[in-house]
Amino acid sequence: MNIFEEYNHKLSRRNFLQGSVLGLGATALGGLMSGNLWLDNDKLPHFAPKAKRIIYLFQSGAPSQLELFDYKPKLREMFGQELPDSVRGEQRVSGMTAGQKSFPLAYGNFKFDQYGQGRIWMSDLLPYHQKIADEITMIKSLHTEAINHDPAITFLQTGSQQGARPSLGSWISYGLGSENKNLPAFCVLLSRSNNYDQPLYSKLWNNAFLPSEHQGVMFRSGEDPILYLNDPKGIEKVNRRDMLDALGKLHQQQVEAVLDDELNSRVAQYEMAYRMQTSVPETLDISKEPDWVFDLYGPNARKAGTYAANCLLARKLIENDVRFVQLYHQGWDQHGNLPSEIQKLAKDVDQPSAALVLDLKQRGLLEDTLVVWGGEFGRGCYSQGKLTPQNYGRDHHPRCYSVWMAGAGVKKGFSFGETDDFGYNIVANPVHIHDYQATIMHLMGIDHERFTFKFQGRRYRLTDVAGHVVKEVLA
Repeated sequence: MNIFEEYNHKLSRRNFLQGSVLGLGATALGGLMSGNLWLDNDKLPHFAPKAKRIIYLFQSGAPSQLELFDYKPKLREMFGQELPDSVRGEQRVSGMTAGQKSFPLAYGNFKFDQYGQGRIWMSDLLPYHQKIADEITMIKSLHTEAINHDPAITFLQTGSQQGARPSLGSWISYGLGSENKNLPAFCVLLSRSNNYDQPLYSKLWNNAFLPSEHQGVMFRSGEDPILYLNDPKGIEKVNRRDMLDALGKLHQQQVEAVLDDELNSRVAQYEMAYRMQTSVPETLDISKEPDWVFDLYGPNARKAGTYAANCLLARKLIENDVRFVQLYHQGWDQHGNLPSEIQKLAKDVDQPSAALVLDLKQRGLLEDTLVVWGGEFGRGCYSQGKLTPQNYGRDHHPRCYSVWMAGAGVKKGFSFGETDDFGYNIVANPVHIHDYQATIMHLMGIDHERFTFKFQGRRYRLTDVAGHVVKEVLA
């Protein structure tokens, strides 16, 4: 089939009708690339946003709320005694404790106190968090259906346990675009505390069925933060520019022939990579930061790839108008040896997390930046495996756990939601994962019910068919 026969084939009645729809998609994509949005005839943001950008400090592996934020003296009183059947009822547990014949209550020997005007409970594992108690809203009643790591993380990040859905960052990028055309709207940073962490997958920052330029761009530590970004040896910038111009013309001919919007997305990615060759090294250069900044973030702030260094980079990225920065810190999966392991993890993240909030505040950025901190689910109140006064583990617990938010649009020094005396069930103000996602969207000026994307005949949204904004935590 020659090119003219192929072109006529593409313009059969059926293909013409399909192509007309794709042509509208190309028009929408063209508007997106030029800075204008056309999403279901619904201009975004839907209303004035409180937050312009987000830094999501994701603690992968599920931190134990019972050692950090959710103070339960009943566990000390009943240490070693059985969790009452009336508390657990018929609720399922993970396969790792389903075979246990005993569920002895465990309590860590960590001191709790209340901090700030809101009297928020925190343990002595988080001395730096205590200094930002008046800046945060603590949600102690978040809950999820997923009981294992991969579906739970995927659910929190994409709104579906099965995957193949766009991540929160991709939705934000698609809906609101970028304020800096030389950097991705959605950036991802990874750090870890040990070598036996739960794995993370690119599907967590994937664009799925959204245009591909809205996929999260992962930054690596070291001299080459983005793979294949730099030109090969012998290729000068002018050659690169000529190549991209020629490639753009070829792609345009292909778009006209096959009517595929994704080709435009691919060209947009090539152009972004070209611009990032200059912007990324400049943005990620921390050599000019004063000593007091490194002191603020802690001793690891100068070590590339650490959580502290990534918190500092997150601040630099949002200073340069990146819309969504996602940090993943691995290592929180303590099924055993929790008392000693959680001390290491808390030390890793305590000072840098608090420093980020304080740094944003003193720069005037916290007022329009939302900072979120938390994992995929919580930890159970009973010991997994053998219990001793010095050692125990905690299994997955999706029924309730704690996260915090700070910055644009949320109340300061406020605690929301309550759990029972065992930290097992929610007794007041439950917040579902979809509620949490809807609230984050709301702070960005987006009505989660109106923000959809049509794919394979169905309109999808981050919150699927559920979720409501938790207005009680809004300032």
